[in-house]
Amino acid sequence: MYDYDLLVVGSANADLVIGVERRPGAGETVLGSDLAVHPGGKGANQAVAAARLGARTALLARVGDDGHGRLLLDSQRAAGVDTVGVLVGGAPTGVALITVDPSGDNSIVVSPGANGRLTPGDVRSAVSLFHASRVVSAQLEIPLETVVEVVRNLAPGSRFVLNPSPPRPLPTEVLAACDPLIVNEHEAKVILGDACVSDAPEDWVRLLLAKGPRSVVVTLGAEGSLVASSSGAVTRVASVKVDAVDTTGAGDAFTAALAFRLGAGSALPEAAAYASRVGAVAVTREGAQDSFPTAEEVEAV
Repeated sequence: MYDYDLLVVGSANADLVIGVERRPGAGETVLGSDLAVHPGGKGANQAVAAARLGARTALLARVGDDGHGRLLLDSQRAAGVDTVGVLVGGAPTGVALITVDPSGDNSIVVSPGANGRLTPGDVRSAVSLFHASRVVSAQLEIPLETVVEVVRNLAPGSRFVLNPSPPRPLPTEVLAACDPLIVNEHEAKVILGDACVSDAPEDWVRLLLAKGPRSVVVTLGAEGSLVASSSGAVTRVASVKVDAVDTTGAGDAFTAALAFRLGAGSALPEAAAYASRVGAVAVTREGAQDSFPTAEEVEAV
């Protein structure tokens, strides 16, 4: 019996958000809206998104001993996330500088702060959390060597989900553990590198599978997603049509929902379809964690 449906290992940031009419070019200054500060970070976002859906969720992360760190801890606890794995101190809390244009698209620059101090030793010290978790999810806003240590500490029978964002080449050991590897178009191209010899997303899925993950999901925005297991059969999952207001955190909501449903026994295409509905609700609202829906709100879609 697992104590947690999902353990998220990853980043926790304060999101500093400004609305802009358009993004500035090189050397250009544009005026924006009033600054809004929200709890964010891919790890913290995934944990809140899963907990809102009813998943028993824990977070392993590091924040600073500062106001932004307290904001993040408060938001996790308010969502029902177990914060026993959240470490405090070592550096200021990570910060994400986000601009959002009228179409809802965003650009993000991240200062890792305490996220960069989440170490392999921290992972080893939290081994009891891994053995208590059905699914473990990670991203790449923490050191890659820490993600490698996550893979090495997975409990027998647990499932590992990775969204390699921001993308970088991945060790074979990490790729082999992914079930699934979840990437968007940009991330797919970075992971594939010179092997990206096609412009067809269906080919990306097969090329990514050839690198060793047990399954792959490629998200395509309004075009839905493509999913494939080790058999190589590719299934397209339709998107849910909505009017996007703010896409910040939508990918995190998708990943969290998919990981949760996989742990509950759903097949990959079914889990991706559910995750698409979760992401669709999220983009109709402003902010990251504030936009994440409850299970009841998803069912109404």
